[in-house]
Amino acid sequence: MVQFEVPAIVPADPDANVSDLLAKRVEATPDKALFSVPNGDGWNDISAADFQTAVIALAKGLVAAGIQPGEKVGFLARTTYEWTLVDFALFYAGAVMVPIYETSSPSQIQWILEDSGATALIVESADHFAKFDEVRGDLPLIRDVWQLHVGAIDTLTAAGVAVEDAEIERRRNIAVGSDIATLIYTSGSTGRPKGCVLTHSNFVELCRNSAKALNAVVETPGASTLLFITTAHIFARFISHLNIHAGVRTGHQPDTKQLLPALGSFKPTFLLAVPRVFEKVYNSAEQKAEAGGKGKIFRAAAAAAIEHSRLLEEGKKIPFGLKIKFALFDKLVYSKLRAAMGGNIVYAVSGSAPLGPRLGHFFHSLGVVILEGYGLTETTAPATVNLADKSKIGTVGPALPGVGVRLAEDGEIEVKGINVFKEYWNNPEATAESFHDGWFRTGDIGSFDSEGFLTVTGRKKEIIVTAGGKNVAPAALEDPIRANPIVGQVVVVGDQKPFISALITLDPEMLPTWLGNNGLSAGMSLAEASKNEAVRAEIQRAVDVANGNVSRAESIRKFTILDSEWTEDSGHLTPKMSIKRNVIMKDFAAEVAAIYDEPVNTTNVPIGG
Repeated sequence: MVQFEVPAIVPADPDANVSDLLAKRVEATPDKALFSVPNGDGWNDISAADFQTAVIALAKGLVAAGIQPGEKVGFLARTTYEWTLVDFALFYAGAVMVPIYETSSPSQIQWILEDSGATALIVESADHFAKFDEVRGDLPLIRDVWQLHVGAIDTLTAAGVAVEDAEIERRRNIAVGSDIATLIYTSGSTGRPKGCVLTHSNFVELCRNSAKALNAVVETPGASTLLFITTAHIFARFISHLNIHAGVRTGHQPDTKQLLPALGSFKPTFLLAVPRVFEKVYNSAEQKAEAGGKGKIFRAAAAAAIEHSRLLEEGKKIPFGLKIKFALFDKLVYSKLRAAMGGNIVYAVSGSAPLGPRLGHFFHSLGVVILEGYGLTETTAPATVNLADKSKIGTVGPALPGVGVRLAEDGEIEVKGINVFKEYWNNPEATAESFHDGWFRTGDIGSFDSEGFLTVTGRKKEIIVTAGGKNVAPAALEDPIRANPIVGQVVVVGDQKPFISALITLDPEMLPTWLGNNGLSAGMSLAEASKNEAVRAEIQRAVDVANGNVSRAESIRKFTILDSEWTEDSGHLTPKMSIKRNVIMKDFAAEVAAIYDEPVNTTNVPIGG
């Protein structure tokens, strides 16, 4: 059994809770800007002390409204400054937040509030309230619902003026490290969401140790980031807590369509993103260059960037010719992309899915070091992450301080340490099944290199076994195909079938630009495009690229382009854009069956279907 454990850097404090992260930040740097909020085309700073003042005022309002220590409060909202304000106000009031994805359906909202035993709910918008209102009659425990869009924060703050500061100080100090800090429900990609009990120590110890491990990212002078990933997800929630602990100035942009303008005005030093964001940045730049007649230049620049980064990582000398090309492309291409992202980004932390070496090397040559990490809700997000002073593109890095990672005999990744959750709420059977000798069984398959850098190769339950007995990890095929600009999502199929095939959707955002660049009607519908020969040829090229990375027995022999999207609303993606493979296989069973209805000559040449 291969195992790597990294000792904690910071001594544990079993009495500390999450509210201490803010209290100690205010003690250290009360006047330091901790947040910036939009103001027209600019941003207004909010100091650590002013943020804490607002947190205490809102906590008083919650106390005046009858919220008791340990009570659970649901929260349904987008990624804004108010999200973290409510988060810490609940901590200061001694309550426990139960975050809900803003895209959740009424039935999902009902399940989470019912299963958690929440007694109150905070929503951001009229739409959020309407979804709750559909199931309100089935939630008798919910006694209060506050709506931010009609001034709930001001109303609560005004109602709490008579509550003493001492009462808030008493309440915020009730919880110790082993107590529940939050109850986060998994995104439900493999069934009904389970509630993960994350403790105060999970957040506190992970924040304190991660800040040291990622010192160059979060503790450098002027460190700042713009959050746009949903803070209901543990990935962004952890980073928001880490930023408060480390004193990182944080802005928010919930509308990803406004992300580039926001980056341009906020100018962050690091980003938190999922691989799909980096793919979109790359693909948009490529298609924009193509539209301007500079597609050939962009592709040459990308090739030079990737080669340059690979040689640097391998410690090899850069040939003189490549140095000249790199310098030229830096002026023509790379500098413009850096400027589009605000001009100050040095690092980006990527998680939730594999990024792929191509994009990692490309952005590295732009001057943006993408630090891939790995973790789950059950591990309070990161268990491993590449470090600023030592990273390996294509891996998710070594274990963080205070964390141990090992591989079971079948290659399953298991985790133990300061970040591992306490239990599944009201589900002792699932809790017991998820641990092996005290180590959390992640369900992912991986491998280590000699220095303990982890590579994740896929989900254990998603491994396909063909009729011929070949084991195939879908991610190795899906990720390269998804990198194509016109591909939306991919699901590789073939379990107990004679060959591997794939269901592919088109990206409605990138498709019109690509169509226009290729002399086709940009107004073509998804249904029309799915049958267009040029589109099919482009998809075939993407499949060929993926097949070049695997053996003949693992290659995709047929594919079907669907005439619809997979989205959260359609029920086929989780809020973090992960595929709900079991739902897709059920809903598109007829399409899968059609692929295998006719025999195929299984040569090395894949066949579009």
